[in-house]
Amino acid sequence: MLKSVAVPVIDDFAMFEFGVVCEVFGLDRSYAGLEPFDFRVCSPRPGEPIANTTGAQLIAPFGLEAMEDADLIAVPAATIRDGYPEELLEGLRRAHARGAILLSVCSGAFALGAAGLLDDRECTTHWRYTDALQRRFPLARVNPDVLFIDDGTIITSAGTSAGIDACLHLVRRELGSAVANTIARNMVVPPQRDGGQRQYIEKPVSDCEDDTFSELLDYLADRLDENHTVGGLAARSHMSTRSFSRRFVAETGVPPMQWLTTQRVLHARLLLETTDLPVEEVARRCGFASATLLRHHFDAEVGVPPTRYRAAFAQR
Repeated sequence: MLKSVAVPVIDDFAMFEFGVVCEVFGLDRSYAGLEPFDFRVCSPRPGEPIANTTGAQLIAPFGLEAMEDADLIAVPAATIRDGYPEELLEGLRRAHARGAILLSVCSGAFALGAAGLLDDRECTTHWRYTDALQRRFPLARVNPDVLFIDDGTIITSAGTSAGIDACLHLVRRELGSAVANTIARNMVVPPQRDGGQRQYIEKPVSDCEDDTFSELLDYLADRLDENHTVGGLAARSHMSTRSFSRRFVAETGVPPMQWLTTQRVLHARLLLETTDLPVEEVARRCGFASATLLRHHFDAEVGVPPTRYRAAFAQR
């Protein structure tokens, strides 16, 4: 069970990527029915100011010993350097050896590589740094085209918003869809993007800047069980089908029907985890015409059939 999170911070850390980890794991959301994480920001110099890349400073209340019994060590991005604090690297190695989960955001992967934890392992980082990561750690299998990679106890993510995807994926994996969806809803971000999605999309996060599309996505999310067509959605948005399709991709990164299918599969995952509804009823409530169609899309998106997913993740 994921209960405690340690975040080691070093000089020239990136504020946004640090903030992502804080936003997902560091906020008390007991108002939403979630149990708070035991959240610890730590550094090699506790109580002393640590500069970040914007020129601001942070004072971490804990030393790196806070990593010793944490369930998750989340390593935010920082300026890439020739040498990392040996105390940090040793702490990461010990955490890995005892089975803790290690998660890096963006260039945080370089600290994991310096600790020798990426050898013979598939991993990723921001596309600007993938070549440098591969050169520095030639035994690592660097994939430049994905948002994040879950390799069991080590999760690496690409830049900026991909860190949100990786963190929410981990919450979903360890604590279930309901918890991940609650956190995502409070962050006002989509609950999940597939880790295998390419980094090079026009809009990496599908929280829409256009109010028309924001209202449409809310409308669709409340009516997943209904039949929708691109033409009908275009008419509802007072656009031609061609203009609607083009602008939908610009806002969300995917075509309308692909977005709708992904949301239906997400809802199916939640129902499979939290109810004992037959698969046929889950399919109906999610807008799939049959259980066969649900199985097809579910297997394509998740990688396992609905029944096997329920057996693994149903909340007993």
